[in-house]
Amino acid sequence: MTEGPERFLCATAARERGDEMAGTAVVARCWVLIEYRGAWPFAGFGELAAVAPELRASIIAATRAAGGRTFLIRRAGRRSSDLPPRWAVVQRHLDGSTSQHWGTWEQDTDLAPIPGLIGRRGRTDLPPLLLVCTHGVHDVCCALRGRPVGAALARRWPQGTWECSHVGGDRFAANLVVLPDGVYYGGLDPDTAVTTVENHLADSISATHLRGYTDLGPPQQAAVAEVLRRFGPAGREQLQVIGTVRGQGSWSIRLQGAGPLPAEIVVEVRAERSPRAQMTCRAPGPASVLRYRVERLVVERGRPEVVDRSPPTTEPGR
Repeated sequence: MTEGPERFLCATAARERGDEMAGTAVVARCWVLIEYRGAWPFAGFGELAAVAPELRASIIAATRAAGGRTFLIRRAGRRSSDLPPRWAVVQRHLDGSTSQHWGTWEQDTDLAPIPGLIGRRGRTDLPPLLLVCTHGVHDVCCALRGRPVGAALARRWPQGTWECSHVGGDRFAANLVVLPDGVYYGGLDPDTAVTTVENHLADSISATHLRGYTDLGPPQQAAVAEVLRRFGPAGREQLQVIGTVRGQGSWSIRLQGAGPLPAEIVVEVRAERSPRAQMTCRAPGPASVLRYRVERLVVERGRPEVVDRSPPTTEPGR
């Protein structure tokens, strides 16, 4: 008997292509997390029948107005519990401070306070959250690669680790979002996930597995990753974007560094289209996505270094 065609897995294909992760984090400053222990629908909370449509719409609208995302969450391995499900509003405010509100729900009306808490300061003394996308109904790679990562992190950080619904970037599974810091990591396996979180919690972020900081746009995320690749690792607050000038499909991004980083760096980034490929397991066909290429990095204060990554000017074939 002959074997059938090998199953396409988008995360495997992306690793084989060497897809660049930097600049792919979803931009957000607010996250509404709703624990749900049943089966997750394809669109996550937006289709959750356990919550009345009007209340779902109110929560989603308030979250989007704040530039946020809504995730379903559950404990790794779908562990049963006698305690009621929880919900949270987790925020990274414009001044860089963070806060969390938590509650429980047994009927959908218990979720009604959520819209009123968005934008309000909450508790600042709670530990960070580790959200691993395991939304297999949305993309099989998220389940195949995410669940082992969630289990490994839960063994080490049982209270802080949650499985979550779709976070974006299926082809980078396993994906991890650290909140309320707002940092996306991708391409993880159980071992690299534990190491990545250990380093993150020690305030030592490197470019390895980094997709981006969620309070920055994609070109800025790519610039930050390049600085960390060259001079990092560094703490979450040790690299700040202090200016961005946009050109025609390009950006000149000025960053201010502290600790091990140069004091001031300018990174020139250009957007380009990727070659067409199947980007997710469920995609009907090939597509092209924007990616952000660093063309030049100039250290203006701190270290006398210039890195030019612009393509060669010689004609092809010479």
